[in-house]
Amino acid sequence: MNRISFVGFFLAGWTLLLGAGLGGVFPAQAAAPRPAWADSGMVVSAHPLASQAGLDILQAGGNAVDAAVATAFALGVVEGYSSGIGGGSFTLVHLANRWETVVVDGREEAPGAATADMYVDKATGQVNPELSQVGVLAGAVPGHVAALALLLDRYGTMTLGQVIEPSIVLADSGFELSQTYARILAFHADKLKRFPSSFDIFFHPDSTPLGLGERLVQHDLAETYRQLADEGETAFYQGAIADQIAAALQADHGLITKKDLEAYRPRIRRPVLGSYRGYTIYSMPPPSSGGVHLIQMLNLLERYDLRYLGHNSSESIHLLAEVMKRAFADRAVYMGDPGFTDVPVTGLLAKPYADSLARSINRFRAGRISGPGDPKPYMVPTGSAARGQHTTHLSVMDRWGNLVAMTATINTGFGSGYVIPGTGILLNNEMDDFSAQPGVENYFGLVGGDANAIAPGKRPLSSMTPTLVFYQGRPFMVLGSPGGPRIITAVLQTLLNVIDHGMDVQAAVDAPRIHHQWKPDRIYLEDGIPADVIENLVAKGHDVAPGGVWSAVEAILIDLQTGLLYGGSDSRTEGAAKGY
Repeated sequence: MNRISFVGFFLAGWTLLLGAGLGGVFPAQAAAPRPAWADSGMVVSAHPLASQAGLDILQAGGNAVDAAVATAFALGVVEGYSSGIGGGSFTLVHLANRWETVVVDGREEAPGAATADMYVDKATGQVNPELSQVGVLAGAVPGHVAALALLLDRYGTMTLGQVIEPSIVLADSGFELSQTYARILAFHADKLKRFPSSFDIFFHPDSTPLGLGERLVQHDLAETYRQLADEGETAFYQGAIADQIAAALQADHGLITKKDLEAYRPRIRRPVLGSYRGYTIYSMPPPSSGGVHLIQMLNLLERYDLRYLGHNSSESIHLLAEVMKRAFADRAVYMGDPGFTDVPVTGLLAKPYADSLARSINRFRAGRISGPGDPKPYMVPTGSAARGQHTTHLSVMDRWGNLVAMTATINTGFGSGYVIPGTGILLNNEMDDFSAQPGVENYFGLVGGDANAIAPGKRPLSSMTPTLVFYQGRPFMVLGSPGGPRIITAVLQTLLNVIDHGMDVQAAVDAPRIHHQWKPDRIYLEDGIPADVIENLVAKGHDVAPGGVWSAVEAILIDLQTGLLYGGSDSRTEGAAKGY
């Protein structure tokens, strides 16, 4: 029987909100303020100190890549519960002078000693989820430092020492904890208390966590950053930092070795490419599922007049949910690391495939999706398609027209909870993004299959969706979000809010959102969806879970007539858009 599932929301939904570094704790939403604006450059991120670090680089003559790297290092200090050098990242870069858009994949990798059944209890045959979420066994080999160094070396104009200096000061001198940081720290206190190296940083001697307005000082992290400034990424993957990481994890019975660190390489990939109502969409390819399913959902929605149906009406939410569940059903089966599995990317992106899926959508009743569609008949040669075609996010544009969309993560709030002793580095818990066993849910309630099984050197499937949008060859939007699987649907709805519903960028990122991920078969609704809309969705046969807020989009919109830059930092968090 379909119902408004308040219990279902708190048991199955609220848990999902706690990941991707956001801790599930947000200030109440209010009316959207006016977006920030500038005419030369813009940085939008989840923390004002990080946005300022990036803006300072732009004003000092750096380009968008320089500013993005500076912002990313700063976020690892002031928003360390979401991202940092113990994790990974995906970055989309548009180079205006070459009219080239590239992807830098800094996703973490499974250690060489990882096995497909490493989280399965041999006695019971059941997955022990704590092993993939808390402590040293949860950590995959970090890739963020290598990706940032590659970005700077190939596409930047400044040195690592120049762009990392503001972050060294922030770590060494400390900063006052915001309401968001204090709440997330309190929420994850029990996890962090397990590890003495974490306790020493985040807690008072009486075991109470640092609170609102208190200063968080991270001397070990500052020293680690200094070594990176002096020696580059080789210090992290081959030198003294690598020695510290390997020794600590060996002592605590982890799997990451110095050999794993030495073997890590970031990868340059081609973005996936799609179109929607005349706009061109560049987004993230596998091992992220984000870009593929963003474009797949846009392909499905293009046939409907969403503006006429109305923003967050029961009719438009119904269609969004039906489209989302079909994309996530495909995600569960087909998506994984393309180095280990054949991902039918061109089939999933094909508009004729969207036509085939759309035929099963009933405009007036909820449908039950038993499994994925079949994109393989719609595959085209990869070469021709490429030519035609808890977590944080930052968006940057510089005065030359270069664009950067970067989403970085250590996975759930404070990652594994384990600070690598002597380094200040919070280790990710990215191993939980693999399928520990086919059909078994991970932290976010997502299920997967053999395509995303654990294997040495493999990169776990992600939902990160840094995205660039162009109109008739001109930059139009830079955006992305944290939020686990809700990243994809948050980016989707922000684009729809601008393109279909005519919102300014701040209103677009602040508007209430919905989410459906196939399993469980339920629509999650943020606060702000009217009661009569919820009743109509139930009447259409949907199980709905109202309440709460999630994800946090950081976006830039470029006015196509004036060229002015407008920044929208999601009011769900305490970020900032800063420009000049």
